[in-house]
Amino acid sequence: MAKFKFRLATLLRLREATRDERRGVLAEAYRADDVLREHLDRLGEELGRLQAQCRQAAGPGTVDVDRLVEAQRYEVTLRAQQNRLSEQRESVRAEIDRRRQALLAADREVRLLEKLREKQAWRHRQEENRREIKQLDEVAGQLATREKVS
Repeated sequence: MAKFKFRLATLLRLREATRDERRGVLAEAYRADDVLREHLDRLGEELGRLQAQCRQAAGPGTVDVDRLVEAQRYEVTLRAQQNRLSEQRESVRAEIDRRRQALLAADREVRLLEKLREKQAWRHRQEENRREIKQLDEVAGQLATREKVS
């Protein structure tokens, strides 16, 4: 029985390598999104602490105006950072979607070649079985001819 050899095996390996590379690139984008999310979370926590300090400083008793002005300036700075990070995160999300689509396309190409390989392997097995049956029929015919002669 002849061994099946997929003629497009090299192309399949190249497509698998491309797919794997695109998975890695997508994973990098997810990591970048996680880093930005963590920064945003920390900024949110810092803003919460700052607001609590402002409420406490503006409470009953003497009010430290310089401290409140400084806190408001710091809040403006934190909010600007928060907005910048939010915009960066939106850009990263768009890049994630683009990379996800590229990965899906690469995965479809690999699956297409894998299906083709399976179909060709099935045809090869069928052809080998047909040849084997033909060979067995010939042997059976020869045996039947020998029995008739003897």
